[in-house]
Amino acid sequence: MNHLRTIRTPHDSTRQSARRLGVAAAAAGLLATLLAAGPAAAIPDPGDTPLRGAVSSAQAADARAAIQSGEIPGVDEIVHSDNIEHLVNIPKDALKGTNSDLAFQGKYAFAGNYDGFRIFDISDPKDPKTVAQVLCPGSQNDISVSGNLLFLSTDSSRSDNSCNSTTQPASVKESWEGMKIFDISDVTDPKYVAAVETACGSHTHTLLPKGEDVYVYVSSYSPNVAFPDCQPPHDGISVIKVPRAAPEQAAVVGFPVLFPGKGPDGGGNPGAPTNPGVSKTTGCHDITVLPGKNLAAGACMGDGILLDVSDPEHPRVLDQVQDNVNFAFWHSATFNQKANKVVFTDELGGGGGATCNAAVGPNRGANGVYDIVGKGKNRKLVFRSYYKIPRHQADTENCVAHNGSLIPVKGKDIMVQAWYQGGVSVWDFTDSARPREIAYFERGPISADRLVGGGSWSAYYYNGHIYSNDLVKGFDVLKLSDRRTDPARRITMDELNVQTQPDYFEDFDRD
Repeated sequence: MNHLRTIRTPHDSTRQSARRLGVAAAAAGLLATLLAAGPAAAIPDPGDTPLRGAVSSAQAADARAAIQSGEIPGVDEIVHSDNIEHLVNIPKDALKGTNSDLAFQGKYAFAGNYDGFRIFDISDPKDPKTVAQVLCPGSQNDISVSGNLLFLSTDSSRSDNSCNSTTQPASVKESWEGMKIFDISDVTDPKYVAAVETACGSHTHTLLPKGEDVYVYVSSYSPNVAFPDCQPPHDGISVIKVPRAAPEQAAVVGFPVLFPGKGPDGGGNPGAPTNPGVSKTTGCHDITVLPGKNLAAGACMGDGILLDVSDPEHPRVLDQVQDNVNFAFWHSATFNQKANKVVFTDELGGGGGATCNAAVGPNRGANGVYDIVGKGKNRKLVFRSYYKIPRHQADTENCVAHNGSLIPVKGKDIMVQAWYQGGVSVWDFTDSARPREIAYFERGPISADRLVGGGSWSAYYYNGHIYSNDLVKGFDVLKLSDRRTDPARRITMDELNVQTQPDYFEDFDRD
């Protein structure tokens, strides 16, 4: 059976959600971010306004020719391997901004959006229902849940910490950025209960539960020295401690420096001109913790790091690696189940570039697969291979490695991952030196004439299905049917924040 045979449908299978049970806090003003992606430099993730940029007449002609010849799907055409079924697409509704990350709890999916967040009842994956939409603008609105608490990142200059805040220039010293915390004990009516301002805002965040408290690792970086409250060196992360019983007491308890060093920029990657085309390390983009092993992996712009988080307020770097040939921007990290491998992603072009083509090649804008060797404080990261989707995309499609999760199959290392307009890829890295794709889902370009941003921001496996949040098209549900991944259906999770990576075979029930 050819599991990668392409199945085509002429257009999106869309279904509007009929129910809207509440919109909290009217919001004024939306963040508009215009992107300009160079060939190697990284830029922030896309904002509310999808990327729109001219391509050359030759590039547009090549895109149209590739569509006509069948080399790539037609505009908005859905294609997928025959072991994936597209169950449903739920378009955007009240929240018109860019869709971002996903989290899960019980029968609910929590979907971030630059305008706020949306909660779906996914008890029937073929027919998700909207139970709440909360307007609370501020990029990226990276989202996590733990118990009765929901956490939302704000990494844009706001007039204040309310959900009525407006955008304002970053040069205004009184701007607010940081973490927002909601009570979701009633998922139909989330309550905003706390806000914590953090240095350089919160681009992403990671939860590390410890007893009656939740620690939040806040990742942010200093992209512009003109920001008055975000001057380099910004060489660490903010750590917030949140008492579950009193979340209003949440507060920053430390700023551990992860890149100690002399000079104005600390000890991270200096970037250009020393390392042309590589981002200077002025913070971290994302951190993934593996609480059961007291480990974390940090994707920190120009560096990848391995950390010991046994003392959550004082994480300790075990190893630091760079790839100054093929990695422009270390974006995110995923452990395998045995915690002897880490997959790092390179977000070449910041999510706004067309990097899945022959000109860029297979090793840039890709994943880097690293083995973890040694024990204890002597553990090291050792590079093994790159993985990039094997399907070229048009020069009018933003495409690069982005957010994904493990598919829990014992004895195997299999991951599902978003690639913006490259779609969703399921790939096996059990042999870390020879990773390979085993399934995929994608749409054709939004435009064959212009570079228009879109595609899957996050694609995660949760309780038997793959859920994808498309920047433009909305919320997709996929069903994967493959003997290599079918054992994962026996794992039932109560909660999933992908950056708080569980031990799937101890933390959750098996049917």
